[in-house]
Amino acid sequence: MGLITGIARALFARGGVAEIGRVGAQVAEVFRPNATRRMELGHDAFSATQAAYAAEFGASGAGWFDGLVNGLNRLPRPMLALGTLGLFAYAMVDPPGFALRMRGLAEVPEPLWWLLGAVVAFYFGARETHYLRGGRLIAAVAGQAAPAVAPDAPAPGRDRDALPANPALAEWQAMQDR
Repeated sequence: MGLITGIARALFARGGVAEIGRVGAQVAEVFRPNATRRMELGHDAFSATQAAYAAEFGASGAGWFDGLVNGLNRLPRPMLALGTLGLFAYAMVDPPGFALRMRGLAEVPEPLWWLLGAVVAFYFGARETHYLRGGRLIAAVAGQAAPAVAPDAPAPGRDRDALPANPALAEWQAMQDR
């Protein structure tokens, strides 16, 4: 009788049932992910995204001229893409004229192509740097320094076990080990 009494006391008197429940929940999470935790992580990611958008678009303060220049600065990329498509159309409509112009491009010396690449790279790089630095300076001047991530966002790598398994990644890793 002493053994049964000892087991009953261990289970019911010291929180043993609660511990068994926690262990059961952990075992169940091995076979089926915790839906509540997945929703919490999804909410945290959504909140971090919203905070980043708020930080990016919240501090405006620019005048009409800044808006005009920003609009003009957004034109080169679409123009490059549409111009490339236009080249394909031009090559189909007038192949001899297209070939003539392409031969002219072939005559451009290579250092000039390097210079063009550097100018384009510096233009887009300087524009990106301007916006990266400018956003922080504007927020600091306004007294509302924007956080890099949402305050309630999870720390990187902290909740990796809570994420669902990725079968495609596991298969790829298995192929790499061969």
